[in-house]
Amino acid sequence: MSKNKKIIFGLSLVAAAIMIMFFATMPSAGSKEITIEELLGQKDNYKDEYVMTQGLLNEDTIKWDADKIELTFEIVEEESNTSLPITYKGVKPDNFSEDVIVIVEGFLQGNGVFEAEKVQTKCPSKYEGEDTANYDAQRHKNLNEDKQDE
Repeated sequence: MSKNKKIIFGLSLVAAAIMIMFFATMPSAGSKEITIEELLGQKDNYKDEYVMTQGLLNEDTIKWDADKIELTFEIVEEESNTSLPITYKGVKPDNFSEDVIVIVEGFLQGNGVFEAEKVQTKCPSKYEGEDTANYDAQRHKNLNEDKQDE
């Protein structure tokens, strides 16, 4: 085999290995996003299936075991007030407190507990815009004029 063919063969093996690793580390690409009510109402349909759901954190249910690196808590769906118990083996997210929306990905166990492989939080107030009813267009215009004068 010539030197060029060996190089091309080696590079193609490396590229194939990178592609396999890339797709193997993306379980969330195959996850279905469903509501808590759907998940609990159709447990048999989602058995052994990787799913994603979200809800408000019930702060009273948080139990953190630092020795085992295990977190248990509940999330609640706002519309139906349905709660879902969660277990997660991993580091507790930083902003894990009241009024936080928690997004979990994983599997629903036979006992009704959701075993999360991934836990993310987001603070709704951080991403919402200001109420447009209180918008003062003249004040905004004056602020822009002041900046231009500088």
